[in-house]
Amino acid sequence: MTEIICITCPKGCHLQVDENNDYAVTGHSCPRGEAYGKNELKNPVRTLTSTVRLTGARIPRLPVKSSAPLPKGKIFEVMRLLDDVTAAAPVQCGQALLTDVCGTGVDIVATKSFEAAP
Repeated sequence: MTEIICITCPKGCHLQVDENNDYAVTGHSCPRGEAYGKNELKNPVRTLTSTVRLTGARIPRLPVKSSAPLPKGKIFEVMRLLDDVTAAAPVQCGQALLTDVCGTGVDIVATKSFEAAP
């Protein structure tokens, strides 16, 4: 039995997940908590937020995020890839900077638009 705290809403339910009983979840107050408990032990995922270098704009960094949650085990690998990414202004919010990152089917996208500096 594994105990985790659900992070899908502000309630923070204390879940108990029984791996030996088909990942049965108790302690949840909504269906999202049950799904979170099962997924957290079977295939934990996280949305990645970070920044990359930005040239040709007034600021040096561009905020980015994953277009969908990434497998938790791939986060550090993706972060290492982001160290080598440099975007050039102009950049549009939602623009993909990396596609199918680490074979996950997830893109890394800009979360803010920047015009080229005059």
